[in-house]
Amino acid sequence: MKFLSPEWHDKLSSTNTILMDWLKEGVVIPSGFVLAAVEQTAGHGRRNRHWISQPGQDLTFSFLLRTKHDISGIASLPMSVALGAASALDTFGMLTKTKWPNDLLVRESKIGGILCQKSNIRYAQEYAIIVGIGINVNMQETDAASMDKPATSLRIETGKMYPIKEVLDIILEMLPHWIDRWEVGGFPSIREEWIARCCHMGKHIIIGEGKDQKSGILEGFGNKGQILLRGDDGQVRDVWAGDVE
Repeated sequence: MKFLSPEWHDKLSSTNTILMDWLKEGVVIPSGFVLAAVEQTAGHGRRNRHWISQPGQDLTFSFLLRTKHDISGIASLPMSVALGAASALDTFGMLTKTKWPNDLLVRESKIGGILCQKSNIRYAQEYAIIVGIGINVNMQETDAASMDKPATSLRIETGKMYPIKEVLDIILEMLPHWIDRWEVGGFPSIREEWIARCCHMGKHIIIGEGKDQKSGILEGFGNKGQILLRGDDGQVRDVWAGDVE
């Protein structure tokens, strides 16, 4: 895929929500269109968790992707995006790991996340997918300490501050390779690299909550990106959704 020059705004509510609203209003958005905000006031991640960005501290942006993958194939799109973003973050001298299905970690602390949302709009035989990415760029240690889960940033890891627009340019340079591989070959084409970066590979995990909670060894990943979980009974089962701990 090819990205267009980002459309930057000083302040937006949520880049994902705005793109979704535009689609509902009939706006024709080209694949590769990028909407970015210096400050985002109502951002959200999976399960509607809030992601509020501070001006100059966090990178928040969304882009539109048109894909011919079916619904089950689209489930692994966040994993290809995570690999591209991780490759970009590695250029800053870090070892970035992935957490299924859409988180980015450095030294077991979250540095970024991805949210993919399928719209009901279709262009010919293509689905319109909105992909949102948030990266902690210049967050300070005091702010990270106030988070409910371990968090980090480029600034914390390297001791340097970075212009968020330059960080976006690096990510947009890395993403096409991984998205194009996924578009052609689906998750199997990126499985080896995902396994190499996955922070829980081969470990005992707990996934989901309440009556839907499951536990076992993360054995691998199926052809659509689903977790292959070996339970205490020795059986390997597909797991398609849930938070991994």
